[in-house]
Amino acid sequence: MSSRPRQYDLIAFDWDGTLFDSTAIITRCIQNAVRDVGGTVPGDKEAAYVIGMGLMQALAHAAPDVPADKYPLLGERYRFHYMARQNDLSLFAGVLELLADLKQRHHWLAVATGKSRRGLDEVLHTVQLKGVFNGSRTADETAGKPHPRMLQELMREFGVEPERTLMIGDTTHDLQMALNAGCPSVGVSYGAHEPEAFHALQPLHVAHSVRDLHDWLLHNA
Repeated sequence: MSSRPRQYDLIAFDWDGTLFDSTAIITRCIQNAVRDVGGTVPGDKEAAYVIGMGLMQALAHAAPDVPADKYPLLGERYRFHYMARQNDLSLFAGVLELLADLKQRHHWLAVATGKSRRGLDEVLHTVQLKGVFNGSRTADETAGKPHPRMLQELMREFGVEPERTLMIGDTTHDLQMALNAGCPSVGVSYGAHEPEAFHALQPLHVAHSVRDLHDWLLHNA
């Protein structure tokens, strides 16, 4: 393991599609929810694009022909389908080892996610993740991505400057949020968005696997 000084004090991770292998299931849940309320069902690419946004912002974007008065039902149906599949979800292989190595180097670790606080807390309170993260922000308690407020609040909480904060995510929403907050970022190509769209948002690196991300962070973070 590298003994060089830390480049980043705070490392913030997106959740779905970055640490948690959930992209395909979330895509199906969005499609099923839109179908349930009679909207035009989005294709896989369109449904995956909204992953990372706050729930209602995401559903409205994925189903533009669904009237606003049906949004509460749309949200209900999404949650119904997601709860039915949540036991099929898991961390990507290698994520726990990655987080353990970063904690051993005394980085502060945080989550910045479009999930709800309730949904994030359910997974963070599992035995394998208890105490791993030092802080977190969710879309329902602050501004959704790509607004920079999630990162700004985390930086204030830990007293860390933007240049000492690294955001890691699988969508353009994550990388745009980092850019908006003045923070460097790293993209991962194995989640919801095609990595060709990342380059305009200036990530320091695009990792093509958890192992690739792990190696890059140990040598560069």
